[in-house]
Amino acid sequence: MLRSLSVRVLIALIVGLALGAAAAAYAGEGVRHAIAIIESVGGLWLNSLRMTVVPLIFAILVTGVSGVADAAATGRLAVKTLVLILIFMTCSALFALVWQFTFYAVWPIGAAGATALKAGAASAPELLKAAPSLTDFIKNLAPSNPIKAASEDSILPLVVFAGFFGFAVTRLEESRRRAITELFDSISQAMVTIVRWVLQAAPIGVFALALGVGLRAGVGAAPEIVHYMASISLGNIVVALVMAVVAITLGRVAPGLWVRASAPVQVAAFATQSSLACLPVMVERCRDDLNVPDRVTGLSLPLAVALLRVTGPFANYAVALFVAQIYGIHLGPAQYAAGVFVAVATSMAAVSLPGQVSFFFSVAPICVTLGAPVDLLPILIAVEVVPDIFRTIGNVTGDMALTVVLNRSEGAVDPAEAAA
Repeated sequence: MLRSLSVRVLIALIVGLALGAAAAAYAGEGVRHAIAIIESVGGLWLNSLRMTVVPLIFAILVTGVSGVADAAATGRLAVKTLVLILIFMTCSALFALVWQFTFYAVWPIGAAGATALKAGAASAPELLKAAPSLTDFIKNLAPSNPIKAASEDSILPLVVFAGFFGFAVTRLEESRRRAITELFDSISQAMVTIVRWVLQAAPIGVFALALGVGLRAGVGAAPEIVHYMASISLGNIVVALVMAVVAITLGRVAPGLWVRASAPVQVAAFATQSSLACLPVMVERCRDDLNVPDRVTGLSLPLAVALLRVTGPFANYAVALFVAQIYGIHLGPAQYAAGVFVAVATSMAAVSLPGQVSFFFSVAPICVTLGAPVDLLPILIAVEVVPDIFRTIGNVTGDMALTVVLNRSEGAVDPAEAAA
């Protein structure tokens, strides 16, 4: 059990919060000073993660866009698959906005808990930004200076530039295109390696940061951490249910048949927390139970696993919106729209990354786009193991829903009729 990095990080979080709270109640000034020094180690660890975000997002988006363009060239079914993936991902990000306004109306974030979490990231308010006007939002979509945009953490213009650059690369002759793609793929792999190294020290970094949270906030932050886990987990469950409805209605699958076919896949998702590990059982259930031909499953499911994490835009955007709620940031329409754009782009680009790497890679750019601090993300990474279970269940449900919808659009046999 302790071999799991997620478990070790979670233990470090709990121990750090407890020791910090105990120090706040009983320790003298010397202990508080020692904790401040230890907390600086946590700051170093957090900055080590931050330094990889800009090169990682640019390199992965360039190689990802090139890959999508290549996939689109394989035929009509591939293009249809990519269009549906984009629609599903966009709807997922938009649902995060709906979820924010409904869930937090029913279960508001407590003022005391928000104050406690903010106290645990004392340097964060320096990162807050003013909401841009609609004219500034439109004008700044294309960066006048991409290098300056990167240095200022202007993520949305950087994403737009990376997209144009990636599509431009596909228009080069084969040798040049391959050389550029391999270069950026190598850069992304190097950044992922750095992040993996940094994450190996996650228990130390989270412990150091949690000491500071506990010292300044006591145990007051615990209710909002539970609130966060409930918000993201329940939202992921709703996404999974919606995708099941999509499969039943648009894919014309009988409800009972859908439950029988999807249940083994969802159990595997719960156990493995990996969409890729569930691919064999997804192919089997779609082929044997839902009567989807190999020509559809052979294309749609690998593309879905590679690009479609339908809970990703929702969950990643919802995390950033939670952070904005904690800091009382009032967002304008332009920032909401920018958040949707970045949530979709980073979710599609991050699917090949390990779980904790993809969490930071996908959420941090959205936070920066919204003008929200990223200082709370290490704490949220520590408890991501619970929402991640429901992320994976929603993802495999979305993969199978995409497959049956494509199957129906291709004029294939109705799964319900085939099973009868």
